[in-house]
Order: sequence, then C-alpha cells, then structure tokens
Amino acid sequence: MKKIIVLSIILSSILTACKTDNNKVKTEVAEDTQLTVLEKIANANGFAHWKDVASIKFTFNVDRDSTHFERTWLWETASNEVTMMTRQDTITFNRKAVDSTMTATDGGFVNDKFWLLAPFQLVWDQKNFTYKHKENTEAPISKTKMHKLTTVYGNDGGYTPGDAYDYYFGDDYIIKEWAYRKENQEEPNMVTSWEDYKTLNKLNISMMHKRPDADFSLYFTEVEVK
Repeated sequence: MKKIIVLSIILSSILTACKTDNNKVKTEVAEDTQLTVLEKIANANGFAHWKDVASIKFTFNVDRDSTHFERTWLWETASNEVTMMTRQDTITFNRKAVDSTMTATDGGFVNDKFWLLAPFQLVWDQKNFTYKHKENTEAPISKTKMHKLTTVYGNDGGYTPGDAYDYYFGDDYIIKEWAYRKENQEEPNMVTSWEDYKTLNKLNISMMHKRPDADFSLYFTEVEVK
C-alpha cells in the first residue's frame, strides 16, 4: 500500500511539473505573439537590459576611399549628458536643453547613435513613424529572402523629416541589411550590411556596415557599455 501511495505522489508531482512547464511555455508564446515586430527586433538585441545601462561610449568611424573620419561619444543615459571628443575639440552638452549652438553637435550624436542602436530606436521612435512588415522579400545585398520592415518618419520635427528605412532580417529578428531612402524616395540613397555583432553587457551590437557598391565602411570601435 505504501509503495502505491508513494508512486501516486511521484506521478502527481511529475504531472504537476509538466503542467507548470506547459503553462510557462504557453505564457511565453502568448507574450511573444503580443509583441510588435519593432519590439521583437529590439528584444533580440538585448533591449530588456537597456534599463541597466548607466553609460555608453563609442567611436564612430567612416572609411571612404582613402579618407577616414571618426568621433567619440560618451552618453550618460540617466542625465542625458553627452560628450563629443574629436582630435580638434571636446564638447559636453545636455540633450534635455539643446540650443542653437549645439544643434549641429546634437545632430551628429543622433546620427551616430542611430547607426549604433537602430534596433532600440525602433521602440524609442515608434510614435514618430509609420511602418509596414513584409515576409519573403529579397534583400538588396545578399539577394536572399528575408523579412522586410519599412519605417517612414513624419514630416514634422527631427533632423531628417520624411526619411525612410528598410530593415532586412531573418526569423531571429537580427538585422542583416538595411536601406536608407531620403524623404521616402523610391530608390535607396544608401544600402549597407549589418555584420560583426558583439555582445556587450547583454546588448547585441553590429560593429560593421559595408556598402556593396562603394569603397565604404562605417564601423564602431572602443565601445564600452556600463
């Protein structure tokens, strides 16, 4: 009798554990299906851990033919204080109070940060653009079938109103290629790869972008996430 009772308890425990695991899987699936494609891309790159980031420092580099350009940024995320460092100058300002003297510098930061954290910008900027998501679309560089997300920014506000971006990614929601279209024109102004991903404090960041039609590389060095 004791053996039967013990066996019953064990089976009951196994069934309860299975039900718990199944419920957990169902909950995770339900939560995932409720996310927008914007959130899925951001989360695939570690967006859930952004809340733990106190600062991020990075050097933005562009090699075009025989020329090289670079500038380094330090962004204190809580205070929104930004410092730009170049060979010529060091400028510190706060993004909560950008005046006319800082517009050009802030515009440079917005551009460079966008390249670095575009998957997160999809969540941060989602009130500022409309978007469409298509599957099985040919990517411009690899010519393989991928998901395509198109975002078109509004005509008011920002440094580049009306611009459009086409993101190409796989089922893992990691961006592989993108195209920039100024003022939402049909033909892209620039198409680049998204490659050399590195994980820094749980943020997944693409370090290299190359154009297929030019001697051009845009990349990041000395990236520090604290």
